Amino acid sequence: MQPDPRQIFDGIAFSRQTGVIAAVSGGGDSLALLLLLKEFLDLQAGAPALTAVTVDHVLRAEAAEEARFVAALCASRGIAHRTMVWRGEKPATGISAAARSARLSLLAQAAREAGAGLVFTGHTRDDQAETVSMRAGRGTGLGGAGIAPASLYEGAIWFVRPLLSHGRADLRSYLASRDVRWIDDPTNDDTTYERVRVRRSLTAEMAARRIAEAETAAAARIALGARAARLIDGHARCVAPGLYRVDPAFVENADAEAALYALRVLTAMAGGALHLPSEEPSARVLAGLRAGVCATLSRAVIDRRASGIYLHRERRNLPTGTGAMGEGLWDRRYRLSAPEGMHIAPFGAAAHDLLLEANPTLPQDLLFAAQFAEPALWRGDVCIGPARTAAPGSGIGVPAPWAHLLPSFDIDVAQALIRLVGGKTVLKLP
Repeated sequence: MQPDPRQIFDGIAFSRQTGVIAAVSGGGDSLALLLLLKEFLDLQAGAPALTAVTVDHVLRAEAAEEARFVAALCASRGIAHRTMVWRGEKPATGISAAARSARLSLLAQAAREAGAGLVFTGHTRDDQAETVSMRAGRGTGLGGAGIAPASLYEGAIWFVRPLLSHGRADLRSYLASRDVRWIDDPTNDDTTYERVRVRRSLTAEMAARRIAEAETAAAARIALGARAARLIDGHARCVAPGLYRVDPAFVENADAEAALYALRVLTAMAGGALHLPSEEPSARVLAGLRAGVCATLSRAVIDRRASGIYLHRERRNLPTGTGAMGEGLWDRRYRLSAPEGMHIAPFGAAAHDLLLEANPTLPQDLLFAAQFAEPALWRGDVCIGPARTAAPGSGIGVPAPWAHLLPSFDIDVAQALIRLVGGKTVLKLP
């Protein structure tokens, strides 16, 4: 059954966009995505401008020619096109992960320059089955939900995957019916890649089972996030910059699964971790808190006192303050920029003289410890003051662990973190 562009794209908030990006490699999936999107937008009044973007990783000699192929096809159909090139040295190991990261960054750059808030990618039902199979083999827990329908990149640009309900065969049938040829990437037949090996091992029955598992896991993940969000809203408060207090009743909550998940989320946020801590060490910490034991997890100190459970960033492995910093994600916690002639570094010992919160009801050692790790503006060796204003939440968009990439599965619990830190961002699905 051939895909219907109205069913695929109806419900996406195109009216909020002046431009949209389609990521197009020249393969069958991405070319089908581009042409389906073009068909849909051509039927819409006041539709945003469409730009196709091809990323050349400079890893294969054929890549530049493939980009020219996409550019020629786009020109023949009146679609704007640009090629983004991954320049610079390539890592000796982990090249696949580095290439994925570079591709996201380059597509986001193209989106920003085009004034686009949406980037569409051609991930398919087959990709979903393969991804879930690979993650099942690694035992990745919440990753069993598979590929998210959308992910928010650096709190600003949505990467949308509208073809997750469609198979490769149907998409290629659609292209063939329009006499459009596509390029088959030779790496898709290279069994040195895990995905290729998994693809070849999946029968139709196995793939259907994996898709069903992903749908069940995604629903469970969304529900768990909503329960954790309610716990965070009800029990956690930001009591000073970088210092969070959690009601002791939190650790005794009857919904033990949600309490454990909320603890993992809170520690990752307070510590600026890239990922949630694993379940097993987190469960040990939660059990220890019930017994009054303090702990460190995901770069966050968890300190139980008579007045509550406090979380703050630990003092070690903080960013150095060498050189000027442009706008960026500092310590994976705050999006900041330094004025000319200044740099950003932790308060450190200067927190003794520049405490932001004079609050006698809070433990003073915790106030100092939290501010020690907060960002400050420095001119040379002189601490000028906070790098973000004293208003709670300034300098924060989407907190860790989702500051870089937020899957749509986790939008409820991420919004709870934004409320916790006093941020103004309101997350809306595309």
